[in-house]
Amino acid sequence: MEPYDTATVLTRVLTSGVVMSIEKNDRELPGLERALKKLTGRSNAVLVNSYTAAVHTALVAQGIGHGAEITQPGLDDRTAAFLAWLGVSVRDGSPATFDSIGVDGGNAGRLRELAATGAPALVVNLTGLGFGPAAAVLTDDPKAWARGERLKIFGAFDLRTMWTQEEADPDLVPGVQFNYRLSPLVAACVRMALTKAAQPAGAAS
Repeated sequence: MEPYDTATVLTRVLTSGVVMSIEKNDRELPGLERALKKLTGRSNAVLVNSYTAAVHTALVAQGIGHGAEITQPGLDDRTAAFLAWLGVSVRDGSPATFDSIGVDGGNAGRLRELAATGAPALVVNLTGLGFGPAAAVLTDDPKAWARGERLKIFGAFDLRTMWTQEEADPDLVPGVQFNYRLSPLVAACVRMALTKAAQPAGAAS
């Protein structure tokens, strides 16, 4: 069967027995993380279930929270309103606190080029690929990755210890966690669309 066929991907996920995002043996989320890291050259990826979740994660990953002020050039009104809701004030200017790109079928092949930014965190909106909402935060800083991942309920840290009621890393416990975890089903479909769109012309048979 065609590996980039939606029905094939859905069948694989639904017959795996892992359709919820709290399963330790899920393979779809790690698969999308690997694909993003390979296509962008970034070291770490935090998957989330919306663009605004990714913006929030990009800030928390850098230790930025309520009452902070950031510099961010060219911020759109909707993102500015969300940051105001988070209690983060914004001053137009450089350097950027995070960069943001939207990925779709037309630019997925240039993802490495688009991801070559100078900001410490890169917000990648994956919803334009046709499945989702879905997004990711990419960073080369392992500590930033850990803080961002820890923001999610049932993120990588919770899955390590959720059955033992212990903390994998007490120093990373946030005041509040959010339901930002991406579902394996959406992750599988996004990875399919991303991989297909990123292929050179004529590579897929």
